[in-house]
Amino acid sequence: MNEMELSMTLIENNLKSNLINAFFECDLKQLQKDYPSIKEINVSNKAFLYRQGDRCSDVFWLKSGIVKLSHITEAGIEITITILGKGGVLGCLWNNSASPEVEETVQALGEVDFYRMAKSDFRTLMSHQTELAWHVFEEIYARKQKIERKLRAVLTQPVETRVIATLLELAEIFGIKCTHGYALEIHLTQQEVADLVGASRSVVSTILNDFRNRGILDYTREQICINDAAFINL
Repeated sequence: MNEMELSMTLIENNLKSNLINAFFECDLKQLQKDYPSIKEINVSNKAFLYRQGDRCSDVFWLKSGIVKLSHITEAGIEITITILGKGGVLGCLWNNSASPEVEETVQALGEVDFYRMAKSDFRTLMSHQTELAWHVFEEIYARKQKIERKLRAVLTQPVETRVIATLLELAEIFGIKCTHGYALEIHLTQQEVADLVGASRSVVSTILNDFRNRGILDYTREQICINDAAFINL
């Protein structure tokens, strides 16, 4: 992906998310009459939308902010599965009358606004709003493709290539144009980056240091910035 393609992707993603927010904000009171369970909720940094093992029968639609999906293994190790931004849909999306235990924890990274609704209201809303339903289909399908690409990459590609692909993928969703290139609007630890890449923290740390030395990126404890040089070197 070159810089122009990244810029166009950022614009497209932002437009889609703004259209969804506009739908809810246009007449939220009327929507709540038609679908009584809809609630607009704000949570602070590190708050949990739900935790692994909870019984969840609701759907969550991210209005703004960023959340982290993680899973605790049987050995008690937390691994980061993915990061979602505004427009993301998660929660109870399976066709089951019961409320099974969810397999991931969803935690806010910074302040997050979202809409929460019962699965029954979500299904009815989707049947009435076909354009909205198509957005959900696209969002979930795109997430599925990312998971499949990650699996193929772990099986076939060296770690350095996977780090590059992960950083550019994050830039597509969370990148903000800055003086050096694209700053990621998200704070990730090296362990979380390693989880997303599917490699050890020590190996990813070495690769990130090498990228910084080569002028491809800068990073601090608070932020990663993908420099313009990345689109020449990567």
